[in-house]
Amino acid sequence: MKSDHTIYGIRAIQEAIHSGTPINKVYLQKGLQGDLFTQLEEDIRRSKISHSYVPLQKLDKLAHGNHQGAVAKISQIAFQDFESVAEAVMATEKLPLFLLLDQVTDVRNFGAIIRTAECTGVHAIIVPTSGSAPLNENAIKTSAGAAFNIPIAKVDHLKDAIFYLQSSGVVVTGATEKAEHEIYSLDFNQPTAIIMGSEEKGISPSTLNILDHRAKLPLMGKIGSLNVSVACGVFLYEVVRQRNT
Repeated sequence: MKSDHTIYGIRAIQEAIHSGTPINKVYLQKGLQGDLFTQLEEDIRRSKISHSYVPLQKLDKLAHGNHQGAVAKISQIAFQDFESVAEAVMATEKLPLFLLLDQVTDVRNFGAIIRTAECTGVHAIIVPTSGSAPLNENAIKTSAGAAFNIPIAKVDHLKDAIFYLQSSGVVVTGATEKAEHEIYSLDFNQPTAIIMGSEEKGISPSTLNILDHRAKLPLMGKIGSLNVSVACGVFLYEVVRQRNT
């Protein structure tokens, strides 16, 4: 069955997966067994859909009907193909600007980042298939509707997207407090990609190692880092400042 942006029932969710319906997350009942349920689990893992196991009471709140131990949240916005988006941007924009998010998991941070990205002229946002905040109602609301105005692409591995952009002449800069140089020393008047890390761990070490530049923001207080959405805004507006002076 389907209700607004929720699908429930094992076969209904399977059909949605097989038809390519964009699904944010699937909630599965803890401890449930059976052939159909096992098949659904296999479909979810094969399609790399975010999922979690929750108590029956949680499922009852999510769906008012016979959910059979499975409830899925559908994305209101379909994620786009990364290579198609990247090619289109680089073919039409003199100074492409991409934003990559390395497992930003907070929905409101995700929405705030989308809003800032749209306001600063980012041409596309790229996120990993797993470990990223869902593009759900809260994210869209926090983005003030900006999520409808900017392409958002998913990739299996963020490093593959970085290599692709670098091979296309895009300079990739990571935001990290571990950098030696501040953001203001970099030149953004060239094809650019900015990558922001997760709220807790930042950019993964293996990803940091393949970036063209690392940059940090000056911090005058006792706190060692900014909220990721705030830091993202500062980085993006430095790009805007340089490109408009």
